[in-house]
Amino acid sequence: MCATGDQYETLAKLADEMAAQGYRVLAMAVGHADEAVMRDAPESALTNLQFLGLVGLIDPVRPEVPAAIEACRHSGIDVRMITGDHPATALAIARELGLASEPDDVMTGSELAGLLAEADSAQTGPARAAILRSKIFARVDAVQKLKIVRTLQEAGHFVAVTGDGVNDAPALDTAHIGVAMGLQGTDVARGAADLVIADDNFSSIVAGIEEGRVAYDNVRKVTMLLIGTGIGEIILFVLALVAGLPLPLFAVQLLWLNLVTNGVQDVALAFEKAEPDVLERTPRPPEQPIFDRHMIANTVLAGSYIGFSGFAFFLWAIRSGVPEDQARTALLLLMVLFENAHAFNCRSEVRSVIGVPFGANPWIVIAVALALLLHLGAMYWGSAGAVLGVTRIDPLTFLVVAPIALGLIVVIELYKRDARRRQGK
Repeated sequence: MCATGDQYETLAKLADEMAAQGYRVLAMAVGHADEAVMRDAPESALTNLQFLGLVGLIDPVRPEVPAAIEACRHSGIDVRMITGDHPATALAIARELGLASEPDDVMTGSELAGLLAEADSAQTGPARAAILRSKIFARVDAVQKLKIVRTLQEAGHFVAVTGDGVNDAPALDTAHIGVAMGLQGTDVARGAADLVIADDNFSSIVAGIEEGRVAYDNVRKVTMLLIGTGIGEIILFVLALVAGLPLPLFAVQLLWLNLVTNGVQDVALAFEKAEPDVLERTPRPPEQPIFDRHMIANTVLAGSYIGFSGFAFFLWAIRSGVPEDQARTALLLLMVLFENAHAFNCRSEVRSVIGVPFGANPWIVIAVALALLLHLGAMYWGSAGAVLGVTRIDPLTFLVVAPIALGLIVVIELYKRDARRRQGK
């Protein structure tokens, strides 16, 4: 390709300007070469070409991606870009995405190769520090992508990698979660990945993170409801046995309490919507158990209130001369009301009961009402009452047990307020 030095300089400057605007730049030229030369020494055939011009290709950023990356930042998720593009092109795209702003944020494959050559591994020394510092990696190959992923993992990060090409496969396979593109991704990339995004949209990954956090939250909520009420039942029985009282509840009544009344509510609780701050929390450590300190404190507190209050009520009823079957019936009603109240407590681990809109999950309202109606129907329908061993009770009994059950909400509200204070909310 014949051109003067000034022409080369002008073309190079133009190519750099195009790259700085996010374009991938190709130089187009035509010429003739012998087939044997092309086969044996293709580089030597790149002479005497007629220059046609520069072609700029751009893959525009989807409008929803910057907002998705901002959501990741609020969620404590650090996003890095690894690309084979020119550093200037990568920096221009990164600026548009809000990932980086300065040239120092970009590391090239050649720079990384030089640092790696100074050490046996990327896990120590300047290479490790540079990888942890850089936001953008440009002109990198498949081996370097793999080293970047492994370095981040060794630094304690939980790494997810997205990719669509064959050269992305090693990194996809090594990452904790490999995410391949379903539309434009290669079969090799999809085979190496753990997940496949059907629409090739980065915002779908963020939406998946949100749904995953909601599902995890709901597992915790259902667990708190079941374990909290279960602890209460255990405390009730232990105290009754120690005090020499009659059996507080029959086996069939326990089955009714846990499988019918509570079983309806825990299913409804699983349909809770995302809480407002679900994407603003820092990621939890992968090794963190569901039963962390907060959940243990919540369930023990709720269970203790249910158990001790139920025992105190049953003891008072027996010593007041209330017939045993009526005392047991009133206690069973109290336990059902405890479960009704605690279902609303468990809708959020820190937000107040009145701070969670009932319209966000109408199923929980329906489930609580249905559980209570089922129990009332069993008490006042002779056949069901005979099976459960319950009798009809005076309506005034509701005025006694209802405030005790509502006290559970007060106790958990005080605990939540203290939890919010400790979290600075």
